[in-house]
Amino acid sequence: MRYPEPLRPGDRIGVTAPSAGVSETLFPRLRHAVAVLEGRGFEVEVGECIGTPTHVSAPKEQRAAELTRMLTDPAVRAVVPPWGGETGIDLLDLLDLEAIAAAEPRWVVGFSDTSTWLTPLTLLTGLATIHGQNLMDTPYTPPSGILHWLDVATAPSGTSLAQHSPGRHRTGGFDDFAAHPTVSEFTLDGTGTWTRIDPGHEGEAATVSGRLIGGCVETIGFTAGTRFGDVGAFARDYAPEGLLHYLDICEWSSFDICRALHGMRLAGWFDQATGILVSRTRAPDTAGFTQHDAVRDALGMLGVPIIADVECGHVPPHLPLVNGALTTVVHARDEHSVTQTLS
Repeated sequence: MRYPEPLRPGDRIGVTAPSAGVSETLFPRLRHAVAVLEGRGFEVEVGECIGTPTHVSAPKEQRAAELTRMLTDPAVRAVVPPWGGETGIDLLDLLDLEAIAAAEPRWVVGFSDTSTWLTPLTLLTGLATIHGQNLMDTPYTPPSGILHWLDVATAPSGTSLAQHSPGRHRTGGFDDFAAHPTVSEFTLDGTGTWTRIDPGHEGEAATVSGRLIGGCVETIGFTAGTRFGDVGAFARDYAPEGLLHYLDICEWSSFDICRALHGMRLAGWFDQATGILVSRTRAPDTAGFTQHDAVRDALGMLGVPIIADVECGHVPPHLPLVNGALTTVVHARDEHSVTQTLS
């Protein structure tokens, strides 16, 4: 695995929107997020692919070129999109992966549709990436137990990063950035922590380790069976200890998630799995078939621990996780933790 040098004050952070851009009404939040980074001592470069001419920020060729340029420019030490979107998959075969692999590593951060290209970067180049808060989430102060993505990106190589479930989450909606562009505290009005759901072991404790890999099911799932989702090759090259998977479930119904996970399993996505983390989600259940049922139906036969309601998805707060890092998860009565080593 290749880990970028830690971010330091004075380093340049590139902002581009490889999928959805930012509307004019939300530019005050964008400017505030940039100001937060600048207040931490970083230089911020906002690219040309940032607005909303359509559902994407620019034609795919332009988005791919700007992302490739930021991922290969020696002056850019991190790349953070404003958020995800819907169809970032359209630039996968336009990225210059050879140039990106040859360039000095730099941190790449984000979740949702961002994982559609962020996870393939790890799979195809061995570059560690951060599935974590997007730029528009950067002003939030994480609750106790959870790191900010900057805490991860500024940590030296070899560091062990321990995080713990705060036991609190947001039950509905997202903050109105147009009305409150400088909001910096999560509203965490729900309580509850992780749940083990694999058949025959529901509610039991578990400790599981492996190299972490994952992403948003509704977007990354479409890469399964393609060269951009060749999890088996990644495991052979980088993870003889096996893979610990995380799944961010955003909005699909339980039936849709069940079908998607079956498809990923049939494509070999989970062949080297040591365990599976599933995000807390507000996605709908269907006809009494819950999201937990969907995961059990598709992946329960793997015989590995499946731990659900983890803070690795769209429900705030957002746990920053390093794709490619050696990871140990402890799920017990008095401990719900994830520890990652940047090596």
